[in-house]
Amino acid sequence: MKSNMQSSTSSTVVIDQLENVKWTLSIFAEVLLLLIKSVYFIVESIYHMVVPLPEKSLADDIVLITGTGHGIGKCLAMQFADMCAKVICVDINEQSNAETAKEINVKWKGKAFAYTCDVSKLENVRELGEKIKNEVGTVTVLVNNAGIMPCKSFEAHDEATIRKIFDINVFAHFWMLDTFLPGMKVLNKGHVVFLSSMAGVLGLKNLVPYCGSKFAVRGLSEAIIDECKDDGYENLHFTVIYPYMVDTGLCKKPKIRFPSLLPLVTPESTAKTIISAVRKNLLELSIPGPLLLINHIFRCFPHKVAMDFKDFLGGGVDAHDD
Repeated sequence: MKSNMQSSTSSTVVIDQLENVKWTLSIFAEVLLLLIKSVYFIVESIYHMVVPLPEKSLADDIVLITGTGHGIGKCLAMQFADMCAKVICVDINEQSNAETAKEINVKWKGKAFAYTCDVSKLENVRELGEKIKNEVGTVTVLVNNAGIMPCKSFEAHDEATIRKIFDINVFAHFWMLDTFLPGMKVLNKGHVVFLSSMAGVLGLKNLVPYCGSKFAVRGLSEAIIDECKDDGYENLHFTVIYPYMVDTGLCKKPKIRFPSLLPLVTPESTAKTIISAVRKNLLELSIPGPLLLINHIFRCFPHKVAMDFKDFLGGGVDAHDD
């Protein structure tokens, strides 16, 4: 009896040891594969610095853009229409939004549809979603562009302003995704564009709530990308855009130390860059392009080095009244 128990114990020990060896070999294989894939992705990235990625057609897409009454949103609407896509213009300002759609339809008859909506309110966005589905179809490209940027010291912001910043710059993203992403999942086709900012990568004076909102968009985008990938939606694409300073009127008092190096870019060129990123299925892009890479590099150094470099560039905004 005792001999049988000893034999059973020995067998269990041997099995446990074999399982440990199997687990160790499995982890080793995964690490080796990870290293191989990492090298491949690095080489691939370098290759595409020289050979541009192919650009997909947008001719069959229904593109919804928020904040199309002016600025980047209006330019995006005009340029997406030039790509033969149907364009849904959404803005809280009915008059300017209707003008955008009218300009498009003069050039491309029947390509633009205007809807007035306060995208910071979930019930409004859900009502908008039903109208668009019935009147236009399933949205396949969603551009979350609407945003506000009060430029004041932290103490000068009141509660109402801070809440409004987050309602428009952050919560509107949630409500738009909640309403339009399910349709893309049904088709297993779609593209979502998040307008963050370089102020969502590093903090800036006089933009404390705004920076907080754009950091939130960055986190939201990374999380939803990971969730959709893990759920197997391989044909859903996402692009996060980090503009520096765009001449839309939001940034009334920009501070740029080296304007030839980091100029104030136009809404037209910004829209063109965003659409190119969508057509190439780029995951993220800063405008100008090198800024995100420079930030990634300097984040590897001690924090003081990165902050000194930011101070050297001298970018930012002065406070101003609305």
